[in-house]
Formats: sequence, structure tokens, C-alpha cells
Amino acid sequence: MKIWRAAGLVGALTLTAPVSAETKVPGDPHADDPVGIVANPCPVHPKPSDEAGWIMWNLHMLTRDFGQHCRYAADNRALAGQKVRVVFMGDSITDNWINEDPSMFTDGLVDRGISGQTTAQMLVRFREDVIALRPQAVHIMAMTNDIAGNTGAATMETVLGHVQSMADLARANGIKVIIASVPPAAAFPWSPGMKPAPQIATINRRLADYARANGFTFVDYHSAMAQPDGAMKPGLSSDGVHPTKAGYAMMRPLAEAAIARVLGEDK
Repeated sequence: MKIWRAAGLVGALTLTAPVSAETKVPGDPHADDPVGIVANPCPVHPKPSDEAGWIMWNLHMLTRDFGQHCRYAADNRALAGQKVRVVFMGDSITDNWINEDPSMFTDGLVDRGISGQTTAQMLVRFREDVIALRPQAVHIMAMTNDIAGNTGAATMETVLGHVQSMADLARANGIKVIIASVPPAAAFPWSPGMKPAPQIATINRRLADYARANGFTFVDYHSAMAQPDGAMKPGLSSDGVHPTKAGYAMMRPLAEAAIARVLGEDK
């Protein structure tokens, strides 16, 4: 139990209402999982079987494993000693890529996308899922879920800053940087009422300018996949946001060209 104190203009005010230092979601079946600094922070639980279970899983994740460090912990250990050319850091668009085009992720290309994540969550896990793998380059594709508000509200400068921090960390560790555009979308099925196309266009201009100013490689999926109104071209997406096999088939040569350029493999 803690007593919280806040200083005001007229002196110190003692807040006497006790609060719990530990966040527990009411109804969470795994609320008694280990907390604090422990040897094994990744207990294994069965996947939820219904919508209510997934909602509770999401709340458990947000309060107990915000960055989802546990998602790739075993996979990262399995890569020890192997040559990693490029890590793809991202959200569901990256997460789904390996499912729709598994042959893409061979020859040292590693998928580290996690569905639903915002840039804040990616930044939290960047050391384990990118730096520790010692890749030659990282491909960062993010911000769709920031625009959708998956983890709340933030300013444009904040979310762009998260991408910039990931790029700074990569560069400081000798990892070359590929920054990808946000793919096109005119609406988000899980966040109805939003009209993201104008923000996506603004973000992509700023990402391209940032990449150019810092000597990073920028890969523009948006221009290849978007209609004039900013929506995804027909047939390239299952829901207006997530690419189909045809969408990834359009993205793949752009990614491969960017990798060849940044690693000096151009023929």
C-alpha cells in the first residue's frame, strides 16, 4: 500500500486514500500470474475460445505485458548464433505477412510483427525483438494502430517520435534502417467512424522526409497500393486494411528492392 503525495502552490498535500501498486483486471483468470522481476515472466495459457475471452486476454496483456515481450521470447532464443539479415518490426500487417507469404521470411529475414500493436508497444520490445538478434537491417512499418487509437490518444509528434527512437536505437547499434510507409486505408473495421486517409498521407510525407534527412531507406507501399481517395485498391486487402496474398505480392518486390539497396546487394 502507498501514500501518494503531490506538491501544490500552497504547500504539500497528502493524499490519504490508499491505492494498490499492482494492476489487476476484475475477472482476469490469470490475475495471479507472477509480477515483478522474475526468472520466467512468460507463463503459458490456453488461447481464448470466445470473444469475451479475447477481450480479457487483451486487457491482461495491456496491464501485464504491454510490449508483449513474451510473444517472441522462445523464437528469439532459437535464433541464437544464426545470421539475421533483416528483422521486420511491425503490427498485424507485418504479423500476417509470414502467413500469406511464408517464403518471404527465409535467408535471414525474420518477422517480428504483433497484431494490434502501436508504436509505443513496439518501442518497448525493440531491444529483445530487434537489437538482440543483431540483424544487418530493420524494416519498421507502424502507426496504423496509433491512428486507430488502440492504446489511447497521442500527438502526431509522439507517435512519430516512437518511430524515430526505434531508428535511433538501430543506428546506435550498427543496424541499417528501412522505414516503410503506412499502407493505405479509408476506414478501420475495429475503430468505426474514423477517416484515416488524410492522417496517413500526412504521416507518410513526414516519414519520407525524416528518412531522407537521416540517410535511411524509405519504402513506399502506399503509393503502389492506394486509390486516389487513399483507400486500398480493390483485391489487395481483405478488409480495407490488411493485405491479401495479392497485396503482399505487390509489397514483396518493393521490400526486396529496399533490402538490396540498404545492404548493398543491388545488381
